[in-house]
Amino acid sequence: MEKQPEVHGPEKAPEKQLDEKTLERKLRKNQKAKEKEEKRLKAKQKEAAMLQAQPALDVLKKVEKKHRGKAVEDENPEDFIDQDTPNGQKKLLAPQMANQYCPSTVEKSWYAWWESSGYFRADSASTKPPFVIVMPPPNVTGALHIGHALTVAIEDAMIRWRRMSGYNALWVPGVDHAGIATQVVVEKKLMRERNLTRHDIGADNFVCEVLKWKERYGGTILNQLHRLGASLDWSREAFTMDEQRSNAVTEAFVRLHKEGLIYRDNRLVNWDCTLLTSISEIEVDHIDLKEETMLKIPGYATPVQFGVLISFAYPLEEGLGEIVVATTRIETMLGDTAIAVHPEDKRYMHLHGRYAVHPFNGRKLKIICDAEIVDPSFGTGAVKIAPAHDPNDFEVGRRNNLQFINILTDDGKINSNGGAQFEGMPRFTARICIIEALKAKGLYKGAKNTETSLGICSRTNDIVEPMIKSPQWFVNCNTMAKVALDAVRSKRIEIIPPQYEQDWYRWLENIRDWCVSRQHWWGHRVPAWYVTLEDDQEKTLGSDNDRWIVAKSESAASVEAQKSYPGKKFILNQDPDVLDTWFSSALFPLAVLGWPDDTADLRSFYPTSVLETGLDILFCWVARMVMMGTQLGGDVPFQKVYLHPIVCDTHGRKMCKSLGNVIDPLEVINGMTLEGLSDRINLDIKRVVGYRQWCNKLWNAIRFAMGKLGVHYSPPATVDVSIMPPICKWILSALNKATGKTVTSLEAYKFSDATSAIYSWWQYQLCDVFIEAIKPYFFNEPQEFESARVASRDTLWVCLETGLRLLHPFMPYITEELWQHLPQPKYSCRQDSIMISEYPSLVEEWTNDNLENEMDIVLDTVNKIRSLKTRTERKERRPAFALCRSQDVTATIQCHQSLIILTENDETPADCAIAVVNKDLSVYLKLQGAINAEAEREKLRKKRDGIQKLHHAVSHMMDASGYREKAPQSVQEGDMRKHTALLRELEVISEAEKKLDAKTDNI
Repeated sequence: MEKQPEVHGPEKAPEKQLDEKTLERKLRKNQKAKEKEEKRLKAKQKEAAMLQAQPALDVLKKVEKKHRGKAVEDENPEDFIDQDTPNGQKKLLAPQMANQYCPSTVEKSWYAWWESSGYFRADSASTKPPFVIVMPPPNVTGALHIGHALTVAIEDAMIRWRRMSGYNALWVPGVDHAGIATQVVVEKKLMRERNLTRHDIGADNFVCEVLKWKERYGGTILNQLHRLGASLDWSREAFTMDEQRSNAVTEAFVRLHKEGLIYRDNRLVNWDCTLLTSISEIEVDHIDLKEETMLKIPGYATPVQFGVLISFAYPLEEGLGEIVVATTRIETMLGDTAIAVHPEDKRYMHLHGRYAVHPFNGRKLKIICDAEIVDPSFGTGAVKIAPAHDPNDFEVGRRNNLQFINILTDDGKINSNGGAQFEGMPRFTARICIIEALKAKGLYKGAKNTETSLGICSRTNDIVEPMIKSPQWFVNCNTMAKVALDAVRSKRIEIIPPQYEQDWYRWLENIRDWCVSRQHWWGHRVPAWYVTLEDDQEKTLGSDNDRWIVAKSESAASVEAQKSYPGKKFILNQDPDVLDTWFSSALFPLAVLGWPDDTADLRSFYPTSVLETGLDILFCWVARMVMMGTQLGGDVPFQKVYLHPIVCDTHGRKMCKSLGNVIDPLEVINGMTLEGLSDRINLDIKRVVGYRQWCNKLWNAIRFAMGKLGVHYSPPATVDVSIMPPICKWILSALNKATGKTVTSLEAYKFSDATSAIYSWWQYQLCDVFIEAIKPYFFNEPQEFESARVASRDTLWVCLETGLRLLHPFMPYITEELWQHLPQPKYSCRQDSIMISEYPSLVEEWTNDNLENEMDIVLDTVNKIRSLKTRTERKERRPAFALCRSQDVTATIQCHQSLIILTENDETPADCAIAVVNKDLSVYLKLQGAINAEAEREKLRKKRDGIQKLHHAVSHMMDASGYREKAPQSVQEGDMRKHTALLRELEVISEAEKKLDAKTDNI
């Protein structure tokens, strides 16, 4: 019935005005109701049209539609006012909570206040123990995807938990300049907008373009991190190309060179013919081919053939015949300088030291015996050697002093070394022409399918060429790798999960020297200057490898040159190459704390506490940070490495901008269709929606509490558990157990276990049981409930306040909002924000294992009765009975009978469905009319089968050889109790079956 407006006094004018307002309100309400009904009808029509769709997705769509449709009407009651808060000030909360949780309303204003209040900042002078995380710096090339959001969520949970636990918590933000990735993006922009290449505008102007782009788009990541609630210390934000980090890169290069760990040499590198630079291993994707496969390659009009083993012959000198070799990359034969045969191969061993003749350029190919490279199962007994184009051949070439002949230009065309008839041809065009030329000379011997691994650049999709370029700068990794190996073996660094330790050992034990030269323009210039003397005949940059001077600046290099070449005139030219992006990234834990300077941050926060990242960069980044940190910083850069799972798309692929399969986390935050999310991500969307609904459960729990606590309620400083009703004692004991499980799980980096413990307590114990159990205390006014009402009110407040603090690291926004709504204790000093409040810890006097065990029985009993009710066609209340077989169980059931709602009866009547709770307890539900005896027997049979399997497993374990000698006595006693209990349950089931048979016989 609608409430009538109140009338104060005899005045009539206000009454008329009030009637007009009431009428207007009614009209608006009717209009809303009409719109709501139209929406409902449309929803029903759409629902009918979608019946053939995937059932799970249908459910999600309904949920999404429900929330979207009710957002305007239901979330904000008429007396709810969403107040505007000045930026940086504490959020102004409406006195009346909204009817439903609305993320956009809840999340606004809190972050700016947290940041302006200094809650994110760590103090290098603090006496608190430090806890430090350096955020893996995302590339400045654009936006974070949902995989980055996982990283942020895990790291934010860790840092908030430690901050609340009394640590001087520091989470350092940063962004990586991402040399190649950023250059590619800006080059595409130049071509798209101005039809220019980087070569058209020159290096200096191009770097200016990149800096402009960074300033314009770099704020995207910053905004995403703010929206995700990341509690980063922004006062320490770092960019790998800023002045401090650039100084660190220069210092590191100079020191490592002085220590003999950086050198310049001719070695194989991964070369990208599209980017025109060497690239790192992380930028190479390896695909395994099983047979002939045609692939689309950039720059080629038609697909190119791979996965084929081609055999051809080399003529032997002096007309001695020919020798057959095989290869999957026929174009590299233009760079062959030798042929290897197995020393025990009788067909060819006599040819050792003799020569074959190259059919296209006349080059003599030395025949050598090398058992390490020749695999007889490869297809022939001889192997061609192209040292400048194959990693294995490179080592063979060094062992045998062979020529290294590069036959490719930077952009992947055959150069003059490859032979006049093929010069200038693109490498895969030359492949076809070489085969035809071999056929014309009668040297082609056929082709067959073969398995092979192909390296493809993740940024360009071009085939990566192993190639010897002009001399490059390399880092000698041998000694540093041994230190990194020992750091994990000695547990100075702990890898979590531990199974990845073997990957760590395998990679570092087989490490190669690291090429740090890159032939692009965006990055840290190599701090090396080439000295050209005035009287030099050869003035080509880098022609004399001994003329390089590594120094911190050009002026320092000039001083060194004067010392080395006294009295001579010279010109200094800096190496045009830049350093691999991973070189600066490897210094990140040191550089963000001020290294190489002796800063307060470096002294207080290095080594950091934990590195959290993905397995995919364990080697290219994590291992290199350990090597650099120990070599330059004198200690490991972090004490633990936590490797999180990789978020994949629906095809199981890692999210990558080049694949176009990324999801912006803001799309999920702001709103994205469930179809789109389901199509693009390999994730159980039902769980995501379920947790969104669970947020509303939290919201409603607080709304219920605010209504029952009352506006004048003042929480007590402490609660006396001893005088509380059993239900209050139980929920506090359960909260204690959830707290202990959460903390131990967080300490063990088992975040799923931590969130499950919190979720289970909130959902299944607080909301489903405790709140429902105490409602009668508030709905009944008699004085006899007053003490229980007071205890329930205090316990409810303690549970909600503690539970929100327990949950805060994982759900910072909603917990802050709800915590601020809770009444504050009058005589205790509460922190201004939940994020700087103390994290819950165990309260010894709350622990009550006996009561928890009793409640487990009670709740199991309730669930069994509910399961029996589901088998009845009509939903009215029916009498339920319990058959107890021990005094303890009888006492438990009697104590908590109000929760179970059992009917007292010494004898169980006929026509009851039966459920076995445990060996000492069975429950019965009175059914309407005769029971379905066959269905009851089937249920009991399934129960018996399950118990028998468990009994068999326990018996098998106890009868195992060595059990009685090796198993501890406590374990054996526990197994015996379990064995006895299972036997008793089987007896109870047999008893129930006999009663059922007796009843059906009497019908």
